[in-house]
Amino acid sequence: MKLTIEKADLLRALNHVQSIVERRTTIPILSNVLLQAEDGRLALTVTDLDIWLRESAKANIAEPGGATVPAHTLHDIVRKLPDGAQVEISGDKNSGRLKLTAGRSQFHLASLPVVDFPAMEDIAPEAGKAGGEGAAQFVIAAGDLRRLIDKTRFAISTEETRYYLNGIYLHVLKAHGVSWLRAVATDGHRLARVELAAPAGADDMQGIILPRKAVLEIRKLIDDVSSDVSVNASANKIRFAFEHVRFSSKLIDGSFPDYSRVIPAANDKRMEVAAQEMARAVDRVATLSLEKTRAVKVNLEKDQMTVSVRNPDQGSADEALSVHYGATPMEIGFNARYLLDIAGQIDGDTAIFELLDAHSPVLIRDSGDDAAQYVLMPMRVA
Repeated sequence: MKLTIEKADLLRALNHVQSIVERRTTIPILSNVLLQAEDGRLALTVTDLDIWLRESAKANIAEPGGATVPAHTLHDIVRKLPDGAQVEISGDKNSGRLKLTAGRSQFHLASLPVVDFPAMEDIAPEAGKAGGEGAAQFVIAAGDLRRLIDKTRFAISTEETRYYLNGIYLHVLKAHGVSWLRAVATDGHRLARVELAAPAGADDMQGIILPRKAVLEIRKLIDDVSSDVSVNASANKIRFAFEHVRFSSKLIDGSFPDYSRVIPAANDKRMEVAAQEMARAVDRVATLSLEKTRAVKVNLEKDQMTVSVRNPDQGSADEALSVHYGATPMEIGFNARYLLDIAGQIDGDTAIFELLDAHSPVLIRDSGDDAAQYVLMPMRVA
């Protein structure tokens, strides 16, 4: 293998792939990135055996071939090279090492055999083929995929004992003759639900749970993507393909709970508040909240919301806001961080709270996005 590639192109690909590689692994080859040079491009492939990522960059290929080298080491080297540098990469068959040259800098990296690198798993069986029940192939706009992820990922549970909550639940449902692709995440304290019109072909997809790590990685990959994303989902794997990227992940093997049971339907008290004004007030007042609970008290009266904190060690804080509220007065407590997370997802000017009492879940809607809903459990505040 022998090639030349611009630093910026190589670093962009390495920034994506190196985050998949675990810093500590008992299988040495999983610490490496597979480099394959052919057809005018350098392909970089990594895996942790749950996720596979392959990204290619334009390169001047003198001799096609492949090698594997430590991913984090290669990333650190390339990151520190001067901007605009031309990086020459060549394999030495005699020493089994990879040579990297940029200007006056020269590195020789230990390499492991290409044949030891795990094959990138694909999605099988394909939709429409024998045994392909529940498999689906569809195309979704990158902006729509970003929206599904951004509106829900903050509510993904980190509690490993309830592993089936450690991801985003993607499923298709039909209502009034229209199919919707819905994303849901919950950690038991808050829930986020967002939907969009299902792309053609998505109707065949069974409900799947996309793991947290896969969610975070695919979100980074599509950060600046404007093209459509091809999705191929089976019962246990999902693949995303766009531009020069192929991303594949195993799915969580479990059943997502019936989340519809926790979405309140009888909340009869309605409060409308300027979302960002509320967020700033909660953030200021929460400065004095206890670090363990991050609790704030919300006192609702006629067209007024007062956010307060009482900390026996540091003092107290109160801030009043003008709101639209005409129901009976009530006091309710929230985790400030959870409230701020939801407020950060509100696209419209106004957040709409639908409440029942101080002990029941609150439904929060976005005045600028009818397809997004959030549920927040209250907490006891002294």
